[in-house]
Amino acid sequence: MVCKTFKQKQKMRAACRAAATVLDRLCRIVGPGITTLDIDQEGKRLMDEFGVKSACHGYRAGSRTFPAYTCLSVNDEVVHGIGTKKCVLKEGDIISVDVCVVLDGHVGDNCRTVPVGSVAPDISRLLKVTEESMHRGIAQAVHGNRVGDVSNAVQRCVEGAGFAVITNFVGHGVGKSLHEEPQIPNYGKAGSGPVLKRGLTVAIEPMVNMRNKDISMASDGWTALTVDGMPSAHFEHTVMVDKDRPEILTVPEGQEMA
Repeated sequence: MVCKTFKQKQKMRAACRAAATVLDRLCRIVGPGITTLDIDQEGKRLMDEFGVKSACHGYRAGSRTFPAYTCLSVNDEVVHGIGTKKCVLKEGDIISVDVCVVLDGHVGDNCRTVPVGSVAPDISRLLKVTEESMHRGIAQAVHGNRVGDVSNAVQRCVEGAGFAVITNFVGHGVGKSLHEEPQIPNYGKAGSGPVLKRGLTVAIEPMVNMRNKDISMASDGWTALTVDGMPSAHFEHTVMVDKDRPEILTVPEGQEMA
């Protein structure tokens, strides 16, 4: 685990604000008729405008290289969806827009699941609970708590609402690399795991399925899918552990986190 110095904290704030601003702009253009490739290409354009680079474009996993600039996961796609002109959003869909950027050698990472027009009440509730579980987890990211305190807070919120928390993918430390220690599962026992220390920056990111927690992999080798075809939601903030309350770093330009 790497606790950031004063200069590193400033760089993390800048990278995360850029990532959050790109995410916010992309979420605003989501609507019926737009393709996921359109969204991804607009993400690239915005990154160029802000002078940042995508942290996922060219990311390698074994022999595979991620081809897109953002991760765009629609409906039953859990994470790591790839934008394509064949995927045209329609009324009632949901899409998880995941943006991670590099600025001055530091990474900002965030995600939001948004509705495409109006969605069914049960899907709207899935989004609301997933976002709330993220904030429950964030509230536990204070100096002296343990990773399990974050994990358990997320799990209790999700399962208490009758949804299923994904166990195959987890949150993580973030800094000079996209994935650093510690891992932050969205399930676990309170009081367990590594101790969180002031200055540590982590991505807290619940991924929640409507019913079944199990996933399968698409033929592209990247996109994770729900096994039952039901929707999945994903929310993520990068936060900095502090003494009394965590600092949410992924706040868009011109906004302040309540």
